[in-house]
Amino acid sequence: MRAIFEFGKKGRLRYISHLDLQRFMMRALRRTDLPVAYSQGFNPHPQMSFASALAMGWSSDVELMDVRLTESVDPQHALDQMSAALPPEMPVHRCRMVDDRHPALMAQLAMADYRIAVSGGDAGRIIDAVPAYLAEETVMAVRKTKSGEKEVNIRPLTVALSAEDDALCARLMLTPEDTLKPDLLLGVLAERGGAVDYEGAIFRTALLGRGEQGEIRSLMEL
Repeated sequence: MRAIFEFGKKGRLRYISHLDLQRFMMRALRRTDLPVAYSQGFNPHPQMSFASALAMGWSSDVELMDVRLTESVDPQHALDQMSAALPPEMPVHRCRMVDDRHPALMAQLAMADYRIAVSGGDAGRIIDAVPAYLAEETVMAVRKTKSGEKEVNIRPLTVALSAEDDALCARLMLTPEDTLKPDLLLGVLAERGGAVDYEGAIFRTALLGRGEQGEIRSLMEL
């Protein structure tokens, strides 16, 4: 049996790395009475995984952690236990119990939604660059991959993009093969708009996968 927790990462805690988050969650799990399954070996640790690493400095309300349990527990009890073990800047919103045969979260992940709050003297230039970006079929940019830097066409990786007065709302691909990070998109829009004086605050608002019929759904609900 596995417990999938949906949690947020806000305030000062947005500055901890993914490795530190893993350690943070291990300590939190040990403070609960949940029947957590541990790895074998000299240094056993809770068997857990995350849907996607969140970059340092970004905020989110939709991060997902998958924890293997030795027996089934009531989802509300698991939610209460984790909520009590974590600080307010890391709120736990939901818990779902799934069978061990349920696909891994990373295997189901297809895309993510982001809200990028743009500030600074040149923020308007970035907002104004959106229509021209959407009109293009090819937008080349240098993306970091496991094998090094590579120039790729990021336009097909932008599933949706809209602009508000002071923010960008983007749905971007997020798979092992095709990923577009919101900070890269922001940099490309800034370059195309001639923006120099700007800052972007990134907030992840959804982790998404595809259902059996190909429909886009929340990863938590797949």
